[in-house]
Amino acid sequence: MQSNTFPEAPMSGDSGSAAGAGTRPGAAKKAASEASTVAAVQRSLFQRKLARVVKANAAPVLLGCVSIGGLLLFWYLGTRYQWNFYIRFKNVPTPYDVVQQAIEVGSSDKFLVNIGMSVQRILSGFGVATLLGVSLGLLIGKYRRVSQLMMPAVEVLRPIPAIAWVPMSIMLWPTNEASIMFITFIGAFFPILLNTVHGVHALDGVLLRAGRCLGAGEAQLFRHVILPGVMPHVFTGLAVGMGVAWVSLIAAEMISGQFGVGYFTWEAYSLVNYPAIVLGMITIGVLGLVCSGLIRLAGNLAMPWLEYANGGRK
Repeated sequence: MQSNTFPEAPMSGDSGSAAGAGTRPGAAKKAASEASTVAAVQRSLFQRKLARVVKANAAPVLLGCVSIGGLLLFWYLGTRYQWNFYIRFKNVPTPYDVVQQAIEVGSSDKFLVNIGMSVQRILSGFGVATLLGVSLGLLIGKYRRVSQLMMPAVEVLRPIPAIAWVPMSIMLWPTNEASIMFITFIGAFFPILLNTVHGVHALDGVLLRAGRCLGAGEAQLFRHVILPGVMPHVFTGLAVGMGVAWVSLIAAEMISGQFGVGYFTWEAYSLVNYPAIVLGMITIGVLGLVCSGLIRLAGNLAMPWLEYANGGRK
């Protein structure tokens, strides 16, 4: 009797294992190759971006160093040779004297406390001025009735220097701290307000009409049309307002303050400590430069489209 025999078929599990064993090393090599390629591309993009940033900022940094170096050289030569042609360098301290003074005051926390107080006051007064100045500027620029109501009072108060507000602020506010922050606020408020109003007036009316035709309400017009359109003017007002705020703050600290860089500078003048006077002036300049730089940085982040608009500027 002949029996029917069939060849044994290989088990599916064994064949799968064999195939998997044959393909897994190749797949792993392919994945590793792709990962290394992606990493290389990312490194290349980062290097190109870094090179563009360095190339774009090399000339401004170099020119800035030349500018500041020129001032330091003029200062050094004037004090070294005691120049006396209309301006006199006889009592002006040398750069070395100021550095020594900085080392001396840096050994205690008093100078850092003065810097901290000035920064706190400038941020408080400038922050309130920004909120009120931008808000009122948008309303005054957008609505004629609000402009007719508010602008006469603004034009009466605006020409009064911030320093002239010092006696009144001392009478108005219960503490010296509040009066100093009020004077700082006054110094920054009007430049921010007027630049915002001008920005609204300079806005192209076609944009407003197009927004209304597309069904935008007042809130949407403010958010998507007016506010982006006036941002360049707003940040111009912020930069100008920050400079005026520092002037107002230093004057207020000299007159009625007990702490702050202005008080430190005035105290040094009273004690005839010339190196400390120059140190206070340099500190004010550096703090103002940092604040202005932060405003420009915030403007670049808030308005990235200006990078393309100014791309061809030399």
